[in-house]
Amino acid sequence: MIWQAFREWRQNRILRRHALPTDAWESTIAALPLMKGLSPDELRRLRELTTLFLYHKDATAAAGHHLQEDVRLKIAAQACLPILNLGLDYYAGWVSVIVYPNKFVPEHRYMDEAGVVHVTRDIMIGESWERGPVILSAADAERSGNLDGVNVVIHEFAHKLDMLNGRADGYPPLHRGMSSAAWSQAFSRAYEDFCNKVHAGMETAIDPYAAENPAEFFAVLSEVFFETPKVLLQQYPEVYRQLAGFYRQDPATRLC
Repeated sequence: MIWQAFREWRQNRILRRHALPTDAWESTIAALPLMKGLSPDELRRLRELTTLFLYHKDATAAAGHHLQEDVRLKIAAQACLPILNLGLDYYAGWVSVIVYPNKFVPEHRYMDEAGVVHVTRDIMIGESWERGPVILSAADAERSGNLDGVNVVIHEFAHKLDMLNGRADGYPPLHRGMSSAAWSQAFSRAYEDFCNKVHAGMETAIDPYAAENPAEFFAVLSEVFFETPKVLLQQYPEVYRQLAGFYRQDPATRLC
């Protein structure tokens, strides 16, 4: 009880001392169609979460890039939308958000089963490290939130949620009362169906990158859940219901 009271006192102190300027906040929300339909109470809580996020996380520019405040706010607000009804503790255990001006090319080394070390250099717009930073392209983050089903910010932060119980595998820690069997069945069936469509060369309303692996399927479908929820509800209603239970939100009723 004492710890909880101290935590609330400290949080309220941060919110008072580091309150986001009203003009900047309202401009951020106005620039994000993704936030359409949020109630006044939800917007108030989102603003508080965004304030706490920016206080506790170190959002910095990379490659000599200057991170403008409007981009910083836009990234933080979108990062906080998935945890609106979960809380900032869901982003515990790491600190940094690193922002490149555009696409970036990280170097990764891994060893195969034969002991051979391989080096990969893939062009990326976002990346999440287990117990490490979230890395984003500012240009792509700025294009997010337009209700087109593509949102690199939500994608990478969905990976962070997935990693709460270990490596990203498309199976985040479920809330009490959620069925692990129902989650696995819904996602397994949808993933198999989606992969079959992609491998058959069919056009899909969902980014084909979702067929990469179950972790990417979860992250991409999280993008769709928030950006174009009716697409997901129409194509994979059971997955939509599972995500609604996990995120404790129902964007299909909000974005109507």
